[in-house]
Amino acid sequence: MTRQARAFWFNGSGKSEIRSATLPEPAEGEALVRTLFTGVSRGTEALVFRGEVPENQYETMRAPFQEGDFPWPVKYGYLNVGVVETGRLTGRTVFCLYPHQTHYVVPESALTLVPDTVPPERAVLAGTVETAVNAVWDAKPLIGDRIAVVGGGMVGSSVAAVLAKFPGARVQLVDADPARADIAAQLGVGFADPKAALGACDLVVHASASEAGLETALGLLAPEGTVVELSWYGDRRISVPLGEFFHSRRLTVRSSQVGTVARPDRTYAERMALALDLLADPVFDTLITGESHFDELPSVLPRLASGELPALCHRIDYRRAHASS
Repeated sequence: MTRQARAFWFNGSGKSEIRSATLPEPAEGEALVRTLFTGVSRGTEALVFRGEVPENQYETMRAPFQEGDFPWPVKYGYLNVGVVETGRLTGRTVFCLYPHQTHYVVPESALTLVPDTVPPERAVLAGTVETAVNAVWDAKPLIGDRIAVVGGGMVGSSVAAVLAKFPGARVQLVDADPARADIAAQLGVGFADPKAALGACDLVVHASASEAGLETALGLLAPEGTVVELSWYGDRRISVPLGEFFHSRRLTVRSSQVGTVARPDRTYAERMALALDLLADPVFDTLITGESHFDELPSVLPRLASGELPALCHRIDYRRAHASS
């Protein structure tokens, strides 16, 4: 029997639509998944929505199950939680790096089981918390470190949440938006405006995706300190202040990107499983700041991309879409 699904596509700068999709019959070793929730990764998906993926990064930026090619049209996204409807894992709740689509067929190896301790509504954060785990592995914090996270968006707040319980560490979330103070308080970390942030940091994780944020991050470092750069700037060129105190303090800027596992003794599957285990902590619900129905995505994404609709993780609920199909 031919099964139809509906998928969200980026069509052009500021344009999107929901299209129908014909699903293949699952082969042996494959699973049919009914989507429960997806998450909008606002920073990355806004870049795709605006057509700001640099041509030399087209392959690097491809999502695992992307259809189409940059700049457009593309089916893009990677925070998907669903229920398996056929195969060995029937009835299990799973996370998959799949775009916004009502049903899909993928190899069972592409699915990660969501632990019973993690509600599916929260599990949409798995991909972002996986990025945070990788960043912390790259950062290699030590007990008692003085740490700042500059940029309290979805990724930065996820990093702060992972670091919040690090033994003896002083962790401060730094952001120009005073509303992020409430998020920091719920995560159990300090908060400061960039001009009032605590300096002499051993480590700063930068996730503001702004030139000003990177300058702030470098300014907060103690001698021999390190900035771990998590921001992705698309096709924008960023000026890095390498004069003044950069050399005299022997500072370091290093990149972190989730496409490579930061520990050679861990696999991609182990990293994702760890992220889902961490999500058993209800404090991560703080990072889900809004929700819409699947059919509303074409009108919601432009508002997310422009900042009109403030959000960390904006969750998309598919239950009404399934009820009407």
